[in-house]
Amino acid sequence: MNICSCINMTNESVDILMESYQFEEAAYLLRSLANEVRLRVITTLARVGEMSVTELQESTRCEQSLLSHHLIGMRARGVLSCRRSGKNRFYSIKDPRVVKVLKCVLKCGSDGQPLGGNEKLD
Repeated sequence: MNICSCINMTNESVDILMESYQFEEAAYLLRSLANEVRLRVITTLARVGEMSVTELQESTRCEQSLLSHHLIGMRARGVLSCRRSGKNRFYSIKDPRVVKVLKCVLKCGSDGQPLGGNEKLD
């Protein structure tokens, strides 16, 4: 039974062989995403490409201080990149694995339907 294109389940076992460092890296990546605000930011940037902090704030409906906290954290973890233009900072996704992980999670609904509705992250 295939849960999604990322994981192949055969006789209740997961067919994934990983080294210890790969588990650590996967856990680090998952912790980088494990928050509703961070997921909103990644989803928004996956659709749009690059946005200013103000645009992200409007799009995610998040308070500026909370959003800035999460943006700084994701930037420090290598998930996002930031460029400055005048007084504005523009964020984009630096690590393409986060979009792949998010797509996989959203496709893994128990009824076969995407968890996030009809919108695509392409």
